[in-house]
Formats: sequence, structure tokens, C-alpha cells
Amino acid sequence: MAKDKTVYVCDYCGQESVKWMGKCPACNRWGTMKEMKVQASPIPSKGGVNRLSLTPSPLERAGERLLLHDIEAGAEPRMDMGDEELNRVLGGGLVPGSLVLLGGEPGIGKSTLTLQTVLRLQDRRILYISGEESARQIKLRADRLGPTNEGLYVLCETSLEKIFQHIEEMQPDLVVIDSIQTIQTETVESSAGSLAQIRECAAALLRYAKSGGVSILLIGHINKEGSLAGPKVLEHIVDVVLQFEGDQHHLYRILRSIKNRFGSTSELGIYEMCHDGLRQVSNPSELLLTDNREGLSGVAISCSIEGVRPFLIETQALVSTAAYGTAQRSTTGFDGRRLNMLLAVLEKRVGFKLAQKDVFLNIAGGLRVTDPAIDLSVVAAVLSSNGDMPIEGDVCMAGEVGLSGEIRPVSRIEQRITEAQKLGFRRILIPSHNMKGLNPKKYDIELVPVRRVVEAVRELFG
Repeated sequence: MAKDKTVYVCDYCGQESVKWMGKCPACNRWGTMKEMKVQASPIPSKGGVNRLSLTPSPLERAGERLLLHDIEAGAEPRMDMGDEELNRVLGGGLVPGSLVLLGGEPGIGKSTLTLQTVLRLQDRRILYISGEESARQIKLRADRLGPTNEGLYVLCETSLEKIFQHIEEMQPDLVVIDSIQTIQTETVESSAGSLAQIRECAAALLRYAKSGGVSILLIGHINKEGSLAGPKVLEHIVDVVLQFEGDQHHLYRILRSIKNRFGSTSELGIYEMCHDGLRQVSNPSELLLTDNREGLSGVAISCSIEGVRPFLIETQALVSTAAYGTAQRSTTGFDGRRLNMLLAVLEKRVGFKLAQKDVFLNIAGGLRVTDPAIDLSVVAAVLSSNGDMPIEGDVCMAGEVGLSGEIRPVSRIEQRITEAQKLGFRRILIPSHNMKGLNPKKYDIELVPVRRVVEAVRELFG
């Protein structure tokens, strides 16, 4: 009988080594090589199929070489999740046989989102496996979220071998595991949540999903750095990685796709936390904008795009004299380094001296925005607060600011204009280069082209 062996695995990139090294030879990171015991002959599961082995069987290795143009490829069949936001982020629905990982901070609503989604799938057989909560706790949450699904089964178990036995007996359409950090297999001699356990359990679940055509949804924790807990290879194993973001003190939650083998990673879903669960936000612009911004300085409206969805966001800025000599720069929902760059452009190209002033920037609603098209609204909000000059409430803007003070063109300008027009705005500042090919007469909103930041300041403040 072969003996178990010990290998060292990098918990960042997954590189293996037979001996310990202080520096990973693949990713050049220090202190990431962790010890991991590998069993030579894993215990086979029911039916003689080795669900836990990472090495393909001879039948799986046997194959035929195919020319690429001879391979027939069609649209993947997808399972409708009953949630338009989740379907959009997944790329149109859940692909059978896929392994999906949903991560997020504690208490953000991962279990709530998953449970209310499976409760809507009335015509599916679903196995909900919980390693953290009791069946009574799940029942109490389900009663609060909505009607009970007659095809939903709850299993409180942490042993991977027993989980496979229940799946074999039930043959569900969807398996939910909450969470992957609580599952452990007998083939690895370490506690649940360790790097070795997470890696082996995820690999075994992937093999089962691909061979049996069962979709598996994993819920994962994140560490203090904000990344998914466990080895980095976990994100390489799964087909889809979803990140559930938000602040517990705000109502809105953002669902992002970090990795998706079956769709785009630029999609985004928005939810609102209510007393009876998470509500889909189909038109986020109406909720993110406040009606009492008239006469307030430091507020500018920008039209941003996340994925293919345009929505208007409120950019808030506060500029005050530095109280302690060194000026502070604080941002919420926006890149702090980009704010410093925009402030340098204002001082060098426009002539506003902000070096001795504190600047605080906030994206209303708890959103985190990376679209460079909101640069113009950031600049406008800062100047509005600095001079205590409010911006008219019916004006919005979209444009990227360059280092020389020019307003660079942005993508999908027609969608941005249409969204601003739909919400009743009368003027929109856009880059002059984006005017090429546009017909201003087809819009009921005035298009104001600007080439430089100076021109935008003149249009906004006179």
C-alpha cells in the first residue's frame, strides 16, 4: 500500500513543491508555502466511482483528437434562477454542471440571497447543505423570505463523503453548500477550513459536477484583506466567482462577477436590503439620486456605466481648510490615487490652489465606482464645494479628465444620454469628441460639448 506524502502548496498561486521554500518560485511571494498531506489512494464513493481523486480514470483520459472547425458548439442550456439581477451576472442563467462560488463579508447577505433564490425554483429538486446553521435557523429565515419550496431539502452536514451519499440518493438539480470552509474530507488529515481541506473538497465537487451534470453553488468567506479565504487555486477550480459587496450600514448590495467561463465579467446586479430579504433594483438611478440636492454645494451628478447598464450616481465632495497643517484626502467608493491626480490637474491646469485644504469625496449609496467617466463630476463637485457654489439640479455630466486638463471621450455615450433624458435632466456635459456621429435633434436633452476642464467650469459656474 502506498504511503501518504507531504507536499508544500502556495496558498496564493497553487504552486506545488516537494520541499518547503521561503519564496514561491512561481509568484515570487514570501511565506506562502503551506504544508499539505495528500493521501495516495482516496476512499472510493458509492458505485465504485472515485469522486475524490484528482487523477482522471483511463476512460476519461481516452479521447479522440478533433479539429477545431469540426467541433459543434451551440448555446449552453441554462437554468432560470427566477432573479433577473442574478441571471444577468451569471450570463443568462446557471449552466448545468457548473461550479459557482459566491463570496462576501460576514453578514452581507450571502445566505439570504442564496436561500431566497432557491425558494423561487418551485419546479427543481434542490439540496441545501449547511455546515454553519441548524435546520431550524434555515426554516426561520425561509419563513421570513417567502413561500416554501416543496422541492427544497435541507441537510446539516460537514462530511464530504456523507454529502456525496445524499446527492447520489436524491439526484438533485442544484446543490448549495454553505459554506465551503466548513466541509472536510477524510482523505486529508487537517481541520476544516485549512488550505488542504478547501482545495481537496473543491476539486472533488468540481469532478462530481462535471461528471454528473449537477450544478453546485458554493458560499465562501473572505479574509481581512477582502479576498476569498482559502488557497488561490480555489478561484481557478470553479467556473464562476461572484462577489457580493456592500456596507452593512447602507441599504444597497452589489453583486459582481469576477470570473465567468460562461459569460461576461462586466455585468453587475444591484439589490436593496429590506426586512423581508433582498429586493432587486431594476432602475438604480431613481434610488441613488436624492430629491433634496437643490441649493447644495459639493454635489454633482454623473452618468456611469457598469457592464451594459447606465445609471446616474451622486458624487459628493467636501473641501475645507486643513486644520492640522497636512491636508487630508479621504474617499469612499472612489480610487484615492485618482482623486489626487484630479486635484493636481485642477491646481496645474485650472489654477485652483487646493494643496492646503482637506478634500473628502463620497459616492452616495455606498457604491464603488471604477468608471473613468465620473472624473468630470468629481472635479465639478470639488470646485462646487470649494467655492460654495451649487450646481443646477437639472445638469449631469460624463467625461474622463486627462493629465493635460482635456476632457477625453467615453464609451456608450448614447446610452448615458438616454438615461439622463429618461430621468428628466435638461443638460448633459459630454466630451466634444463624442459629438461625432450624434444627432442632437433626436434627444430632448441639451448636449453641451466641452474640450477642457476650464470650459466645463465655465459652463457650470459661469
